[in-house]
Amino acid sequence: MKTVGERMVEGLAARGVEVIFGIPGVHTVEMYRGLSGSPIRHVTARHEQGCAFMADGYARASGRPGVALVITGPGITNALTAMAQSREDSVPVLVISGVNRRDSLGKGFGRLHELPDQQAMVRTLCPSRQITEPSEVGEVLDWAFATLATGRPGPVHIEVPTDVMPLPCPPLAAPAALPARPCVADRDMVQVAALLNAAKRPVIIAGGGARGLDPSLRALAERLDAPVVQTVNARGMMHGHPLCVPASPSVQAVRALIAGSDQVLVLGSEIGQTDFDMYATGTLPALSTMIRVDVCADQLARHPAALTVQADAGAFVTALLPALTARKSDGAARADVARHNARADLGEMYAPMPGQLQMVEAIRTAIKGCVIVGDSTQPVYAANLYYDHDRPGGWFNAATGYGALGFGPGAAVGAALALPGVPVICLIGDGGLQFSPGELRTAVDEKLPITFVVWNNAAFMEIAEAMRGANTEVIGCTPSPLRMEPFAAACDLPFTSIPNEPEVLTWALSQACEGPRMIEVRVNR
Repeated sequence: MKTVGERMVEGLAARGVEVIFGIPGVHTVEMYRGLSGSPIRHVTARHEQGCAFMADGYARASGRPGVALVITGPGITNALTAMAQSREDSVPVLVISGVNRRDSLGKGFGRLHELPDQQAMVRTLCPSRQITEPSEVGEVLDWAFATLATGRPGPVHIEVPTDVMPLPCPPLAAPAALPARPCVADRDMVQVAALLNAAKRPVIIAGGGARGLDPSLRALAERLDAPVVQTVNARGMMHGHPLCVPASPSVQAVRALIAGSDQVLVLGSEIGQTDFDMYATGTLPALSTMIRVDVCADQLARHPAALTVQADAGAFVTALLPALTARKSDGAARADVARHNARADLGEMYAPMPGQLQMVEAIRTAIKGCVIVGDSTQPVYAANLYYDHDRPGGWFNAATGYGALGFGPGAAVGAALALPGVPVICLIGDGGLQFSPGELRTAVDEKLPITFVVWNNAAFMEIAEAMRGANTEVIGCTPSPLRMEPFAAACDLPFTSIPNEPEVLTWALSQACEGPRMIEVRVNR
């Protein structure tokens, strides 16, 4: 009879899992026995944090849960930072880990990889279940996938004791059906439609919960003639559309657009500080009269609103459209003013930002329809404030939400595996690269079409600028960077080094390359 570990892999495959990101260990041997002959592809990271970042990037790019497999103790503690990023950005990630044998838990015997209470530690971050008997395998997997599909997405954890993983396990039942998303109440729809039909200058704010709604969001905006402000995790939708405002609500021009409206509809946004108050001024746009739609009741209770609707954004928009009266007013003109002024605001905030934005736009020009996965680096910060990407879901990064450095390489690997054949750009700083350099070897092993664009200013420049802004001596912000050319050679990556010029970056990106490569952008401090 097959073991618990083998049945776990069977259960994952039955639930549509195609890729697992992991690092094998002696505590997960039975899971790896199950992977032998399985249709699931295993991708080896170089660090457990990278495993979970890969699962995160896979989930964002594919719209399906990413799965990471890590060992007991240090495996799960290493993964926690990436799990926190997934939680803050509402990304569905399943992390499966080992845990020490049942009769040792909490006893303090000093066993290898021992923690006082591993599950309690994880539960401060996300839901967690432990499989204590073979009979629980199918039920726990059903619970995990139902949790991933219900309410606000985020990480979910399953742990399997080392003495349970090798136990004989009978065949699993077929997976349970996933729960349905909340239906939109007729009463709510009547109220929303009445408010929007009466509005003369409506504005829509699209958050991460609206990802994947490009056609229906476009139809909604056109029906209402309403500018659509996109938070970072909604970028890429409605590219080039006259009603698209691809700018952060932190920017004064966008706040002016919102303040000048008579009705704001917010779809799937937590209204968090990293989108709505990026520079921590302690203020948010005036939104107390908004109509707010979100799958999470807890989120709906966190800010005052005229009307809240607990619903999936896609189901909500589909139900709402027939109830709206088409109109044509000045929506495109208001959006155009907001775009123009928002871009101009970048230079007022920080003089180098327009040039940094141009470098991101050079990527879009050179490789149309690519996915840009960002780390916390200056051009990413600039583009989070204003940037119109040309692929829905094709712009995401860790400079929002939890803000974990080192996100980019692993997440780019996950995105490339989720979207075979789609070019992926990992835009990362020289400082962030040193957080997770090993994941470049995974890109090489998997022969993925990823271009690592390294913004090399030989500093943590964003932090240094913050210190200067606070009239504080700049300390600790100039760690020596990797010597990029020999590092790229050590990773077997084709390498190009260029000055910080958009035209040269466009040229470098246009050069043919089948697998991964590195382009260093030399930035004067």
